[in-house]
Amino acid sequence: MERTPEKTEYRKIVLPEAVSEILQRLADAGFEAYAVGGCVRDSLLGKEPEDWDITTSASPENVKRLFSRTVDTGIEHGTVTVLYRQKGYEVTTYRLDGAYEDHRHPKSVTFTGELAEDLRRRDFTINAMAYSEREGLIDLFGGQEDLRQGVIRCVGKPMERFFEDALRILRAVRFCAQLDFSVEEETLCAMKALAGDLRLVSVERVRTELTKLLLSGRPDRLLLMQETGISAIVLPEWDRLLQGRRGEKYRCENAAHQTLQALFALYDVPFYKAAEKKERQILVYTVLLHDCAEHVGAVLRRMKFDNETIGAVTKLVCCYEKHTTIGKDEAYALRLLASRIGTAWMPFLFAVWRAEIATYKPEEASLAFSSLSWHEALFLEIVKRGECVCLKQLAVNGKDLLALGYAPGKQLGGALSALLSVVLHKPEKNRRDTLLLLAERYLEAGEIPENPME
Repeated sequence: MERTPEKTEYRKIVLPEAVSEILQRLADAGFEAYAVGGCVRDSLLGKEPEDWDITTSASPENVKRLFSRTVDTGIEHGTVTVLYRQKGYEVTTYRLDGAYEDHRHPKSVTFTGELAEDLRRRDFTINAMAYSEREGLIDLFGGQEDLRQGVIRCVGKPMERFFEDALRILRAVRFCAQLDFSVEEETLCAMKALAGDLRLVSVERVRTELTKLLLSGRPDRLLLMQETGISAIVLPEWDRLLQGRRGEKYRCENAAHQTLQALFALYDVPFYKAAEKKERQILVYTVLLHDCAEHVGAVLRRMKFDNETIGAVTKLVCCYEKHTTIGKDEAYALRLLASRIGTAWMPFLFAVWRAEIATYKPEEASLAFSSLSWHEALFLEIVKRGECVCLKQLAVNGKDLLALGYAPGKQLGGALSALLSVVLHKPEKNRRDTLLLLAERYLEAGEIPENPME
């Protein structure tokens, strides 16, 4: 229901200078203009907005006339990106959406001169507020109160909002995670009723929301996905995990709850805290999907991840349980792991191991953490000493073996693999003369040993 604008206290919104100037130029030309949506919400919460979006009564043509550098990023829906002071700002004309036929795009868009009409079509009350320095905060649907109460509530009728764009169902969960909010009851009921419509949403859009949830620091909101029926549609692996069990060394028996504990622990690992966004993404999906070793690649391909992420997560998941089976020859085991996943990915592996160990019972975790710290220090020494862990570091290469008489293809590849195996066991053997002598012996024997160290 539309409400009278709130007059209560709220955190002062300080517009970036560029945003203020864009609003002023539009106002000087006789148009209304406001910062709108997430930037207003985050400002009221005392957070630094990632982006500043602007809504205006000016038509796209008028916006383009007023600013010399623009891009038609969504002009059919009234959006023009204004390039101003080396940054882009989306400026969108007030609009009314026509009927939705694909749960994503309105069949038609009508521009309007009324801010209230534009705000009424938005998803949640906390995202339906506007601000300008001239008029202050415009809050027609109780967004401030819902921010104070920590509530996600649809603007108007939830069934209508979710029918318009089914992704909003998952966005509600994501906002709950990012803001540590709960969902208002009528909105929650509509989410449960229409969760199946998420099948109509593109995989890429779903993946983006799920990733934001996992990076939010509140992975336990995955339980809300299961409660509403969302995960059955977009991440059935999570529902199966809820039925799984864990062994005696863990603090909890349920596999899904143990995974949540590991994710929470991961956020506190120093390597994770220092990582770039994409690196964090690789880490959270490794922990989330570590029970899917046999088909993790298929899951990630279904979600249309890039090849680097698929490759990295797949390798890390395959090595996830290796820490408890490293054995007596720790240095060799670490060199072998590095040869399989690459030296650059070893810190990622140590990070997920640390998160996993945090879910053990205290008496188990203490010993495991000590062992892990020892292995991390040992691997740093391996790297510092420049010990060979890949073909690129071998003291001989393919050309050297071809010169000895090896045939290209399977014979050459087998010989190089055998020599690498020798060096992984005995780093001191990574000498050109030593390896060439071994290669000559293999050639003379007419076969390459499968286990050259035996």
